[in-house]
Amino acid sequence: MASTIKVNNIQNQCGANIANKCGTTITLGASGDTITLACGASQTGFGRTGTVDWDTTAKTASFTAVSGTGYFVNTTSGTVTVTLPATPSAGDIVAISDYAGTSATNNITIARNGSNIEGLAENAVINSTREARTYVYVDGTQGWVPVNTNDSTTIPPAYITATGGTITCCGDYKIHTFTGPGTFTVTCAGNPLGSNTVDYLVVAGGGGASGGTANYAAGSGAGGFRESSGAASGCYTASPLGACVSALPVSSTSYPITVGAGGAGVCCETTPGNNGSPSIFSTITSAGGGWGAPGNPAPTGGPGGSGGGGAPIAGTGNTPPVSPPQGNPGGTQAGAPPNFGRGGGGGATAAGANGTPTSGGNGGNGATTSISASPTTYAGGGGGGVFEGGTGGTGGTGGGGNGANGSPPSTAQAGTANTGGGAGGQSLFPGITPSGCGQNGGSGIVIIRYKYQ
Repeated sequence: MASTIKVNNIQNQCGANIANKCGTTITLGASGDTITLACGASQTGFGRTGTVDWDTTAKTASFTAVSGTGYFVNTTSGTVTVTLPATPSAGDIVAISDYAGTSATNNITIARNGSNIEGLAENAVINSTREARTYVYVDGTQGWVPVNTNDSTTIPPAYITATGGTITCCGDYKIHTFTGPGTFTVTCAGNPLGSNTVDYLVVAGGGGASGGTANYAAGSGAGGFRESSGAASGCYTASPLGACVSALPVSSTSYPITVGAGGAGVCCETTPGNNGSPSIFSTITSAGGGWGAPGNPAPTGGPGGSGGGGAPIAGTGNTPPVSPPQGNPGGTQAGAPPNFGRGGGGGATAAGANGTPTSGGNGGNGATTSISASPTTYAGGGGGGVFEGGTGGTGGTGGGGNGANGSPPSTAQAGTANTGGGAGGQSLFPGITPSGCGQNGGSGIVIIRYKYQ
């Protein structure tokens, strides 16, 4: 049969309380006393007050830590990984100390074991001589947080490393340029303390133009132009189109790169040229430029990244739509036979101009960016052609081809390679039957830039 002792106070021989209950509060010991558990006894439910019990047998091989214990780690013979407890609870605590002063040479890795460290899904590293560190688990957001350390950095910065394309450097930044298909392979995805996002420029191929024996074609549209702001990879000047666009996060994987070909010109005045092909990096797709309307009959210009010039209706730009827009519409024709000019193709920053009775419309201007470390303009629209004695439209800045003149006669220009420029339109001039094929659009380009050190 169990016995019960009911008292409110237990006192020592001097009359001082050594156990006292007042209401719901139980007090053990008096001021100045030390409360000690017997050797071999254990306690539960009291929690910890920011201290650990130190295991004085130094660890020389990797191990999993137990909450409430401090460890001396000896890396004299090589690196050691300390794995933090799995499924920790708030208030769990672990301490690690460099036993032999060798962690600067042979680091101690603190493996997170599924929980965050300082709010990041990253392992921590002790890489300074005689460093000591204590971690307390707080919650699922911040995870393990250092409460005392003699080193200011607990998680070292990591930087993106990658291969693919033509690689150049600008200060602390690497630039990968793709002028044809390839693969951007990330071997280290970095972290937010170093770098883990990339800036990009993705330009599609420009549209191709119509041709034939008696043609007066409109200018073709530029390939779609898309870029990020540049905030993640150095102080270069991005175009206005990238002002509010975030850099892309990357992971350790391979990213296929598609560089769009320019649209092929055709050799028939009743057939429009071909749209340019899209360029693709990761989640970013830029649409190929739209064809310019042929001379006979006079259909709508082709839709695309930027639209082709039309007769009488211009091709729409930013098709399919993205934000910010990747391009602009083409222009339309003006005048009546024998005096009229076709519209210019749209460009990255401006629509193609309308033709006049004596001239083709100018191509819309492209956009200028310094992502490659030098200012370059991309995605200009092609200039429109004219029916007889007028002047062809000027190609937009950024690789747009000029439209052909009617008098004196000239040949329309192709879009410039690796700019995404649209092709210029052919002309018909009196007394001469022009022949030949329409010009090709310019191929696109993909550029990727990031901080690497």
